Amino acid sequence: MYRRRDDQRGRMVAEITNDLRRYSFDAQHVGHAFAGLHGLNATDLQALIAVMEAELVGEPITPGRLGEVLNLSSGSVTALVDRLERAGHIRRDRDTVDRRKVLLHYADRGATLAQSFFGPLGRRTDEVMARFTDDELAVVHRFMAEMMRSMRAHRDEVRAARGEPRRGAAPDPAGDR
Repeated sequence: MYRRRDDQRGRMVAEITNDLRRYSFDAQHVGHAFAGLHGLNATDLQALIAVMEAELVGEPITPGRLGEVLNLSSGSVTALVDRLERAGHIRRDRDTVDRRKVLLHYADRGATLAQSFFGPLGRRTDEVMARFTDDELAVVHRFMAEMMRSMRAHRDEVRAARGEPRRGAAPDPAGDR
């Protein structure tokens, strides 16, 4: 990963790896800026992203599932959800089919704050995507999905090596292709 590559493919792989690392670094800084502006910590931000991703795929997340995704105990999840709800970022709703089940959703205030902050980035992203054909985007999507699966597998191995309890796997927004 960090070795010198002399052939054309090796140089391309190194450049892509560097681009992914820089993208991740910059994305973390943007996320931390949003969190800092709104009094959120890193776990709060991860929770908001998990709630957003679940809503985007039409499957709102439960507090229990949020704990699995973030590898948190139920007590920690309760404190986290309480804090985010008090701050107006999320809301709890009862499932209309199973009233015992609680679902987490972005609250209007939280959605407005996120849209205000991330809207310009979304427009920039749309502009970049518009410069690629559907076929090119399909390849990029396949590549990113495989890279995410690889990163999650490594994350899970690291957690296991550190003796962290496994509470569940993070959702795979790319699906199981």
